[in-house]
Amino acid sequence: MNVTGIVFTNDASLGELTTKRTMASLPFGGRYRQVDWALSNLACAGVRHVGIISRHHYHSLMNHIGDGEEWGLELEEGGLEFLTPYAQSEIHRYRGKLESLASAMDFLAYGSEDELVTMTDSAILSNIDLTKVIASHVKSGRDITVVTKAGICNGEKMIDLAMKLDGKGNVTDMLVDFAAPADYVASMDIFVAGKKWLMQRTKEMIARDKFHMDRDLVLGGWQRGKVSVNVYQFDGAALYNESVEEYFKNSMALIDRDTRHDMFGGNHPIYTKVRDRVPTYYGEECQVADCLAADGCILEGNVRESILFRQVTIAPGADVENCVIMNDSVVGEGAELKYVILDKDVTVTPGAKLIGTRKSPVIVKRGETV
Repeated sequence: MNVTGIVFTNDASLGELTTKRTMASLPFGGRYRQVDWALSNLACAGVRHVGIISRHHYHSLMNHIGDGEEWGLELEEGGLEFLTPYAQSEIHRYRGKLESLASAMDFLAYGSEDELVTMTDSAILSNIDLTKVIASHVKSGRDITVVTKAGICNGEKMIDLAMKLDGKGNVTDMLVDFAAPADYVASMDIFVAGKKWLMQRTKEMIARDKFHMDRDLVLGGWQRGKVSVNVYQFDGAALYNESVEEYFKNSMALIDRDTRHDMFGGNHPIYTKVRDRVPTYYGEECQVADCLAADGCILEGNVRESILFRQVTIAPGADVENCVIMNDSVVGEGAELKYVILDKDVTVTPGAKLIGTRKSPVIVKRGETV
């Protein structure tokens, strides 16, 4: 069965990390962008027609993805399309994913009506076999399938869409934008639905001034008995990067071998834009332990439990611990960093001292000198 893919670049904000980029283009894991997981999951499921819906600040995303060659999407028919409805002057503000879908009707109309649509977000990362999700949806015969993850709800974290299931996996309750208790499962913002059904329901919801996927289409439709919901329970690793604290915690989690295997070496590889760089250089006096370092780095100081992106320089005498340091950043001689996120092209001057906490890391904006 043919499947069309939709990738939302996400509505969430991670403060200074996403002021000039979408969540989808946020660097993660040393050499990747968050959108790489969504695109790789779709590509490995054989999806060859993918639309990326972005609100704003999408230039870095377009530069990263290009024509989609790394994901096998550089096709004359189908392939990859960037959908930017909010670049149109008549659309002034974002009101929800259904409104985004409504603006993508021409894209969705491509191909036959009996196709399925798989929708995924860019803030929740997983290495998931979408062929199993699609098969579950077809077998269920229901209107829409929601992929969920147990163990995320804890009574404290705000969840976009949470569900309570009975022993057979059927939905007995739903909560939206609520700190759901631990006996609920959290949506991973991955949905599968029939194309014809989705297009019709989206038009109807917009006509009723309803714009939200979770609240209006799924919860509202289920409560009124108008939408039947199938739940696919994912048992692999899922990283929810919906706050700066979560982004930092999940970045540090990649130092663990099992987490790295789940995220990069599970069901299929995670593809990204290829950049040829020289291998990382380790100086004679450097001490590096429990780090994930990309290529092109120059490491002459001390680095522990940190994530280093491409072409990072750690000068002699510098001490870096529990940090995320993005591309082309330089840490000067004798500088001390602990619980810090450096965005791209940051320069830390010699002797500088930046100390954050695990729950509140210091963030230095792109291109700054401190």
